[in-house]
Amino acid sequence: MVRFHLFGEGISNKTYKKYDFVWENISDNYDIYSCEINMAEIGIGLYYYKYEIVSDDIKYYGVSKKGVIEEISSNEGLIQLLIYKENKTPTWIYGGIMYHIFVDRFNKSGKCFPKDGAIINNDWNNGIPQYASVPGGYVENNMFFGGDLYGIINKLDYIKSLGVNCLYLSPIFEAYSNHKYDTGDYMTIDSMFGGEKAFDELIKASTEKGIYIILDGVFNHTGSNSIYFNKEGKYDTLGAYQSKDSKYYEWYNFKDYPNDYECWWNVKILPRVKSDTESYKKYILGENGVIEKWMKKGIAGFRLDVADELSDEFLETLNAKVKSIKPDGIVYGEVWEDASNKIAYGKRKKYFLGNELDSVMNYPLREAIISYVKNGDYETFISTCNILYTHYPKANANALMNVLGTHDTERILTVLGGDSSKGLSNKELSMKHMTTEQRKKGIKLLKMAYTINSTVPGVPCIYYGDEAGMEGYRDPFNRRPYPWGNEDKDLLEFYKRIGKIRVEEPVYGQGDFKILESNENVLVFARYDKDSFALTIINRSKDNYKIISNASLKNIETNRTVSCILPEKAYILKGNSSIDSLKLEIVKRAEN
Repeated sequence: MVRFHLFGEGISNKTYKKYDFVWENISDNYDIYSCEINMAEIGIGLYYYKYEIVSDDIKYYGVSKKGVIEEISSNEGLIQLLIYKENKTPTWIYGGIMYHIFVDRFNKSGKCFPKDGAIINNDWNNGIPQYASVPGGYVENNMFFGGDLYGIINKLDYIKSLGVNCLYLSPIFEAYSNHKYDTGDYMTIDSMFGGEKAFDELIKASTEKGIYIILDGVFNHTGSNSIYFNKEGKYDTLGAYQSKDSKYYEWYNFKDYPNDYECWWNVKILPRVKSDTESYKKYILGENGVIEKWMKKGIAGFRLDVADELSDEFLETLNAKVKSIKPDGIVYGEVWEDASNKIAYGKRKKYFLGNELDSVMNYPLREAIISYVKNGDYETFISTCNILYTHYPKANANALMNVLGTHDTERILTVLGGDSSKGLSNKELSMKHMTTEQRKKGIKLLKMAYTINSTVPGVPCIYYGDEAGMEGYRDPFNRRPYPWGNEDKDLLEFYKRIGKIRVEEPVYGQGDFKILESNENVLVFARYDKDSFALTIINRSKDNYKIISNASLKNIETNRTVSCILPEKAYILKGNSSIDSLKLEIVKRAEN
């Protein structure tokens, strides 16, 4: 006899619903069992389940022998099941490539002028970003290198050459800092970036080249120096800090008015917004609000900063607003963990139940790729892929923002080839560079990492300059200006070749995924559809391997048959047959 036990989402804190179903044997000759469950009656949500196979002398749960579990106190040993509404994730992002630009550091046009209080660093090639005296200490963040939206327009052909079809811009709304996460006015493009005129020109030029644009939406907090809070008194408005009569006062949580207020991570320049306040929601999500203005201007959607701190209702309303204006608009969330079962501030999030997020930033995959190419940790890579591609609905998985580096992480080249930054001061890190040997090693590993990142499900997201060989330790040293004229030409050409492959091969849009072989030296996985497949093969070792296969496997770029895998190389091979018919062995070659 087979029993099926289903547990409802609250299992992490021992409060759950339990459903038991008995499966019936539907075969006279074999032990084949079937059970029909009406999930509509149970409802959408996160569940966990197990099978119980009952015989005369033993009970099996899942695939392992365990005793009878009378009380479930965790989800260990259970299989996750997400029941969700049909997802409306737009398909234009599938198979594409995203490019993440920190606007002040990408390219400057010379058309824009500094605002009051801004310090200009004219040393674009060797300038050191402004940094705090100690890690985590206060820094003014008012030093600018001069990158702007016109500068991006001037480099659209370059961006397109990488295979990019989507630009993700760090915040561009009016703000005091160079990073713009301290929003001063959601309705205004910062003048140092060119204002609304430059923005309109960027939308027009990028659309002509088939490039979508998504903006960074920072709706969990504003700047203290803003039209809403106005702590510094720089704006003509009556801010919440200035008076309880301010129309913005109810947006914020004052503990002891006016100087003791809730902030994001206790950063005083970032007062936290009570985002479910009706007047705030109306301002951001309502008619003629922030979302409506910029969507109607022509953007493709938003990446939401610290999505964990926005309520389900806020996220659902935002997504609905985006899609009411642009049915194929997209909404990403900054989520660092498994987004399918995330608990934030004691509450289970509902990102993928069909109405909130189209996808998220894929930090778990980043860690798994780094762990594999650096250390040969194939078990972590396998388990991470199994979790992501079984926990996430396929529509969300196909749109994942696959990052290797972001403005919040060390540069990927430094991570892969450089020394540890542990224990070093900011002053030391500001002057620290990789040695020639470290760069050589890092570039070799980065080629492997980017090949993996670009051929698993999801959308590779290039952090500006990673393709050019930029290095740098923690924020702000990962935010140096792009090295125009000093790019690593070999690495850059490699990124362009990967981009061309993704543009030309439809299997990377919605193809299925399967790991075929994995050990500390060699990793092989496939993306496939009904009639064809593409293999990614990584050889971390210093040995040669030969391919033994019943299929003709050709280099996807040269169309030449490949039978030998060289040391410390990455390959993408194509086969024109069903993956089910493929027989494959990767065998170490004997010493010559």
